[in-house]
Amino acid sequence: MTILTDSTPDQIRVAAQAAADAAPLWAATPIAVRATLLRALASALESQRNALVALADEETHLGAARLNGELDRTSFQLRGFAERIETGEAQPVQDDPAVPGAPPVGRPHLTRVAVPVGPVANFSASNFPFAFSVLGGDTASALAAGCPVVVKAHPGHPGLSRAVFELARGCIAALGLPAGVLQMVEGAGIPVGVALVRDPAIAAATFTGSVRGGVALWKEANARPRPIPFYGELGSVNPLVVLPDALAAQGSALAAQLAGSITLGCGQFCTSPGIIIVRDDEAGQTFVKQLAEGLAAANPHAMLNAGIRAGFNAGVARLHGRNGVKSLLALPAREAAPGAHLFATDATTFLADEVLHEEVFGPSALVVTVRDLAQTLQVLQAVQGTLTVTLWGADADTPDNRALVRTAQGIAGRVLFGGVPTGVAVTAAQQHGGPWPSTTNALTTSVGYAAMERFLRPVALQDAPAWLVEAKGQA
Repeated sequence: MTILTDSTPDQIRVAAQAAADAAPLWAATPIAVRATLLRALASALESQRNALVALADEETHLGAARLNGELDRTSFQLRGFAERIETGEAQPVQDDPAVPGAPPVGRPHLTRVAVPVGPVANFSASNFPFAFSVLGGDTASALAAGCPVVVKAHPGHPGLSRAVFELARGCIAALGLPAGVLQMVEGAGIPVGVALVRDPAIAAATFTGSVRGGVALWKEANARPRPIPFYGELGSVNPLVVLPDALAAQGSALAAQLAGSITLGCGQFCTSPGIIIVRDDEAGQTFVKQLAEGLAAANPHAMLNAGIRAGFNAGVARLHGRNGVKSLLALPAREAAPGAHLFATDATTFLADEVLHEEVFGPSALVVTVRDLAQTLQVLQAVQGTLTVTLWGADADTPDNRALVRTAQGIAGRVLFGGVPTGVAVTAAQQHGGPWPSTTNALTTSVGYAAMERFLRPVALQDAPAWLVEAKGQA
């Protein structure tokens, strides 16, 4: 087992300064070299697949099948960012030629370009030891944008973090790039994260984790003498609305699919559906019964660590016996693995009790029964902000469905009309981010190729010499 030690203030300062020293060179590095590094990192992961997956499984209990798939996703997105920057997306140029005359008709020659913001602090996530960790999406998108990265390794998988970091260091050295392009600090102590965010060399930060930890770091980022952008993914209940039309068509199949989504990865997905909204009628009751049966048959594995398990236990304990809440399923734990839990309440109780709006991170969900569309909209609006909303049965163009879609778009970054929210595709059109409290910035995404935009600052060049405009447009 890897012995975890907190990086010292001096070590954090050295890592951040190394990133700052490398920033000008990395920002000016040709796109071809950036792409070569990203592809080399992907190949390095794959070359050590067996050893890395075994180490990850030992530290996270996520299982070889899940971890192999996650390693594939990580390599895929590294190569995907390489392809995107080769098309010019990391160096966008918008050119407005000069127009003779005085404003507003006339104008000078303006060229809008994008420049890397500088060193990025990336706080790794516990639940995705490859895809949201040392070489995960935040690191890949920052490197693609031309920004060095200082990774804060997650204490839940320190051995894996060190192994991946050493692979990355080898790739960087092999290309003759400065070591400051990628640095890493570690530790479970709060001072490590605070010191990293406070370091004057850090120009932006990314975070995936708890609301409490994310809010604390977000406040630190904004309290600096020179505040920096903090892109935090904090928590999400991901409401799923089951409309009568969907139940009439395939109620039992949907119940089985939903049970699988709730327990996938032992419920430790940021997109796990935590609130299920159904009509209070016979079809809705049948669906809930089928959902409970599906959850009862599930076999969740052990949770990531003792802290997450304690948080899950506390979350379900708050709901068991709570006024107006029924416990439909409370399976006992099996050694290190928790049992699934299912609760139910009505819309009136849900709207009056803010505790019911909180995420329970693990294999648990709350059914909220509603009388009609009006109550459905009220329940969704009470959620405030979430990564996803799923609308099953809203396919027809009706006034009710239009109202549902408007409300869903108002609180979520991704609205689904089929399937389940667990599983986030890495693609150009993806949006993984939603209004507070799901993220600290609903205007950006942490998954997909638009993630680079977080680390590119727009600059307008007025009457710039030709050599500069041409240089900015070169890929």
